[in-house]
Amino acid sequence: MFTGIIEGTGKIKAVLRKNEDMTIAVHPPFLPSECKLGESISVDGVCLTVKDMNKECLFMDVSKETISRTTLGLLKTGDLVNIERAVKLSDRLGGHIVLGHVDGIGRIVSKMKSGRSWIIRIEADEDILKYIVEKGSVAIDGISLTVNRCEKGFFEINIIPETAKRTTILRKRIDLVNIETDIIGKYVEKLLERKESGITEEKLKKYGFI
Repeated sequence: MFTGIIEGTGKIKAVLRKNEDMTIAVHPPFLPSECKLGESISVDGVCLTVKDMNKECLFMDVSKETISRTTLGLLKTGDLVNIERAVKLSDRLGGHIVLGHVDGIGRIVSKMKSGRSWIIRIEADEDILKYIVEKGSVAIDGISLTVNRCEKGFFEINIIPETAKRTTILRKRIDLVNIETDIIGKYVEKLLERKESGITEEKLKKYGFI
């Protein structure tokens, strides 16, 4: 599990393709020796497993399924990616619960300066947008962000200077991004669908879930 608070950017040192899968070598914003084999790392919001390492890089496999659902298949040597290690039980949960299981891909269609911040508009499919609500949380390329506005076909997020400095988000132009919606909304939907459970919309409102 992750929080969406990015530790820094990593650099892609190699992309090794084999059939429909691939392996990436990432130079992280910390010493590779600080990681363990089998550890989970969020790379642009995608949960990957460290399979090998050297003094400079972490090596992680990317499956055909992950390539089909995320932007990782577009990576090339020299690209920068957002990196976050899995949360420790003793850590503060500064963002929101992020699993690293990407729901789909969105497209940045505009960026507008607003004071010291930036407003970014992202287009997405309706099967993603149905889980996104105004003032709710969303992970974009692994970054925990608040939804400023949500309309038919798009939503908007606000990027403060600190987020811009620590992540890749403002380096993107009209570009594709990984989107993970808030897991709580998915569970609420599932519970509402299970009529036999006795869960109703009225009960969810009563106990503060919606």
